[in-house]
Amino acid sequence: MATLRQLEYLVTVVDTGSFTRAAEQLHVTQPALSHQVRSLETALGGPLLERLPRAVRLTPLGRAVLPHARAALAEAVRLDAVARRSAGLDEGELEVAVVYSVSLGILPPVLRAWRRGHPRVRIRLREYPHTDDLQAAMAAGRADLAVGPAPAGWEGPVRELGVEEFALVLPADDPLAASPAGTLALADLADRAWVHYSPGNGLADLVDRAWAEAGFRPRIAVRAEQTSAALLLAAGLGPALVPANIIPPDFDGVALRPDPSIRRTLTAYTRTRPDRLTTAFTDLLARQAQVVPPHFPAGRPPAGRTAAP
Repeated sequence: MATLRQLEYLVTVVDTGSFTRAAEQLHVTQPALSHQVRSLETALGGPLLERLPRAVRLTPLGRAVLPHARAALAEAVRLDAVARRSAGLDEGELEVAVVYSVSLGILPPVLRAWRRGHPRVRIRLREYPHTDDLQAAMAAGRADLAVGPAPAGWEGPVRELGVEEFALVLPADDPLAASPAGTLALADLADRAWVHYSPGNGLADLVDRAWAEAGFRPRIAVRAEQTSAALLLAAGLGPALVPANIIPPDFDGVALRPDPSIRRTLTAYTRTRPDRLTTAFTDLLARQAQVVPPHFPAGRPPAGRTAAP
């Protein structure tokens, strides 16, 4: 059976690209390192590394094993943190993974409230552009808690935070910005040049589907990597769809409800049974998260759909 020490040796050899450099970093002799890697290969049934004259290269088996080795090492570190928390130490570090828009629209007031109640617990924030990246990071053990759209086929605990609505933002001088009902059909903007998201951002998929269901494919004025950039650019360049919770009350553009409305469920989820600190943060998040802001246009939203992540 593979040991954590053997997995650590494998990962270090891969990361340094050399048995010599790995031995130096791990403070072991090179023969001892090589022996442990060979023992791991025997336990797993085949070679993991190809020894080249000046480098090492993963074999197909090595490429399959490496992500699990990294996840196991990350889980071991987290296990140590859980043990210290369970011993009553209200300090340490909590790693929270989020999609870009959540870190901008929902998390700041939650983090301020957390800081007041747990001043000795550090928060490490990991941001991802797509919900697939977020879920993969959690599966690999890179965070204690993920906040984002509902994960597909997730086996751990999932807690619903609320249903997020998307706003249609326009420059203040757009002729259609003065909609008396506070809503506007996407098709009415089919001839405009839109602010869109870069392909790696998960919101690009959401917006593409919204356009397709409205029956058009518009011209693109500019593509933004970050959700915040799309909001700022929309105030001057053209329409955009953004989560309503990222729009500040003093936004100098106009925010309307798209017709049909676009919504997605936001959740908090963990890989396994969460420790007390993670549970406390999740409870605070559920109480404090303002998924739909109070300054978003009031009134009954138009019939719409729940968007995929």
